[in-house]
Amino acid sequence: MEKRENSGSNFLLQGSILAAAGLIVRLIGLLYKIPMTRILGDEGIGYYNTAYEIYNIGLILSSYSLPLAVSKLIAAKEQEGRRTDARRVFNCGIAVGVFAGGIMSVLLILGADRIAVSIFNSPGSALPLKVMAPTIFVFAVMGVFRGFFQGHGNMVPTSISQIIEQLVHAGVSIWASYDFMRRFAGSDNPASYGAAGGTLGTLVGALFAFAFLAAVMAGYKKKSSLKEGFTDGREERAPSDYGKLMRLLILTFIPIILSQFVYQLSGSVDNSMFGLIMGGKGLSESERLSLLGIYGGKYRLLTNVPVAIASSLGASMIPSIVMSRIRGENGEVKEKIYMTVKFNMLLAIPCAAGMFAIASPLMRLVFGDGREFTARLLMTGAPAVVFFSLSTVTNAVLQGIDEMRKSVTHSAISLVIHIALVYVMLEKLDMGAYGLVIGNVTFALVVCILNWISIGEKLSYKQEVKTTFLLPLLASMIMGAYAWLLYALVDMLLHVKQSGLLNAVAVLLCAATGAVLYGFLLIKLKAVSREELKKMPMGRLLLRFM
Repeated sequence: MEKRENSGSNFLLQGSILAAAGLIVRLIGLLYKIPMTRILGDEGIGYYNTAYEIYNIGLILSSYSLPLAVSKLIAAKEQEGRRTDARRVFNCGIAVGVFAGGIMSVLLILGADRIAVSIFNSPGSALPLKVMAPTIFVFAVMGVFRGFFQGHGNMVPTSISQIIEQLVHAGVSIWASYDFMRRFAGSDNPASYGAAGGTLGTLVGALFAFAFLAAVMAGYKKKSSLKEGFTDGREERAPSDYGKLMRLLILTFIPIILSQFVYQLSGSVDNSMFGLIMGGKGLSESERLSLLGIYGGKYRLLTNVPVAIASSLGASMIPSIVMSRIRGENGEVKEKIYMTVKFNMLLAIPCAAGMFAIASPLMRLVFGDGREFTARLLMTGAPAVVFFSLSTVTNAVLQGIDEMRKSVTHSAISLVIHIALVYVMLEKLDMGAYGLVIGNVTFALVVCILNWISIGEKLSYKQEVKTTFLLPLLASMIMGAYAWLLYALVDMLLHVKQSGLLNAVAVLLCAATGAVLYGFLLIKLKAVSREELKKMPMGRLLLRFM
């Protein structure tokens, strides 16, 4: 029993390490986007985000899923005691990464102009895409290194490398954006050059992270005799040949690629449909890109911060579920799913409620944007935090139980519905950016519903509803109402909206006291048991505190 508890706690702990790094990375992303947005303006950020959407699709199609595939196979081989096979999986991953990442980088560099103009109706996005494209090759190889460590249940190297990557990314992006805007101020489109400076940070950050992981891997090889096939004195079966392992990697890799591709495609579809439809309605490229800059560079950037927790927990859960399934411990698989979903919802639901309650002060704090339009976008799309978090975790569950095709199918079905809804809202209802936000929410919601149906059928599993969803939602609604009232009271007394510093203090006061209130309500409503708290990161410390 103690072993099972340790197993359940360890994967949550490792996932939380990765989640903490993910949050730090997203917060750094928020912080550096503040000066970068002000340097580039909404138009420049629109070029940057459009280029990033194209880059992201290329990354997904080539190598984004390599860490998951490699970690899953290495975890399985290690659990079976086939350590030489685990080493060979790593070598196969490197070969796939070099080939796929290299091909995609070249294709995007050569085809940037045609893609930006014909698909997105945004010629100014071509230059930043060309600068960013080589990052795919670096990320492909680096992702295999991350998958190796994740497959061994160690999320620390990945976490540190992500923080290094983002720190360098932030510094270079701010400097290069400013320098390029100044250097090319006399050009036809200085905002495009400024966006290219921003994408330069993506490449340089990836190079620094790769150098760190390469150094860690060199030390790991020396310490564990990796070159001798991971031998530790245990007798193991004859290793599989490289051809068989390469086929196994590709068969694991392709469904995850397709799943991630379809899942992430909605953002690029949104940008493309918005550019073509709104261009047909008379909006200039500058106007369209300004609106997309608000949607992608402000609304989606903010809502993606808490979703980083779900992505990290999912990445740690896949190898953990694989090991439990190989041992035939189906009860442990269900327990890990239950704890991951619950832990995620305990964080995602109050984040969504907080964004809804103090949307305008939050936008003013982060982006210096006090417009009612941007605040309403965030309020309308706040539920996306919950649905994207839940769909991300359930996608990881499907990948961990070898139901990757279901993940692809569900994302494809949701994408078709999404396209139809967004088209109607843009073309027929003239909803503009609000149509994109509503489509963003409904896309993740449909994926959640379909994933839960498949998980229930495959594992005969049903997530407990009361303490996972309903009680955290009740506590979050009370917390959100409190935060809204507190900010309104402080503003009435001190007129904080007129001062950036006072607004920041008021927002932090609402967030800090709201978090304490939320935690108190969770305990009073008995949304978390003592046993569950013990399994959560820092849970024993919190239990002693209470």
